[in-house]
Amino acid sequence: MIRIGITLVAAGWLGLVNAHLAAWHKGMYCINGPQDAEDLNSYAIVDPLYEMQQSDWFFHHTNGCDEYPPAEGDFLEIPAGGSFTVEIASNRAKTTLSYNGQYTSDWPDGGNYPDDYNVDTCITSPNMHTQNESMAAGTAFAISYVSDIKQVTPENLVVFSIKYHTPWKRVTSYDVPAAMPPCPDGGCICAWGWVPDGCGQNNMYHQPFKCKVTGSTSNTPLASPQPPVWCQEDPSQCVKGAKQMISWNQLSGQNVFVDGFDLEGEHKSPAYNTKLGFYDGECVIPSGLFSFLFFGCLLVAHEFM
Repeated sequence: MIRIGITLVAAGWLGLVNAHLAAWHKGMYCINGPQDAEDLNSYAIVDPLYEMQQSDWFFHHTNGCDEYPPAEGDFLEIPAGGSFTVEIASNRAKTTLSYNGQYTSDWPDGGNYPDDYNVDTCITSPNMHTQNESMAAGTAFAISYVSDIKQVTPENLVVFSIKYHTPWKRVTSYDVPAAMPPCPDGGCICAWGWVPDGCGQNNMYHQPFKCKVTGSTSNTPLASPQPPVWCQEDPSQCVKGAKQMISWNQLSGQNVFVDGFDLEGEHKSPAYNTKLGFYDGECVIPSGLFSFLFFGCLLVAHEFM
């Protein structure tokens, strides 16, 4: 049903106290939810994903979000060697993509909280699945060098940027490695995702974007990504090179399997941090004899194994 009254809209989003989070940009799929009509209050894309078949969780197909691309000509621009910015929020109305940004704040739900926001049990407003900023699990962007979303698979979707201690504030920027080749004429498909590190249900988030790399000076294809593995106790066991996005706690398509406890004594939970060999500001691996790891977007060469 299309929401048509501003009063009703306001009432709807003001009630979303414990809403989950997504990355918002005009290049995203499902900006209006799974419909063609504009919805300045949309939030279908923030629904968490857990215990689903891959055909449902991949690119948020469970509610049809992957079937509603951005407007013609709208892309998330990925500047090679630079950075780009998205808004992590619980609802479109809490971003600058709605109402000229009048309902935004520094935080994903439009609220006002101290910079050292901390809840010993779990922060639920906004629903960031963490106790504080230092414990936020990390988020990731990945890219597939195809223009048709139906041609994207976990095996050709390569993680290229990690942001530690997120989700946290609404405005969030991601570093881009310099060695990003250009997209095909129709652009690429990108994905944003995160997996909460405990503090609530074992779910994950996975959403699609139309994107394109700008300022590229490399024509070297990216290496094929491999599933990440748990390696907190022994970093030498981390997957070296290109990695897939994390798929966790699903009925099919799961690519990370853990049990037992981590070094902090908590139940193991995969996340975009060093526990699975993901590094802040990382990472894209060109194919060929050498792999290139990016630590904070500084280029370090390693022999390809």
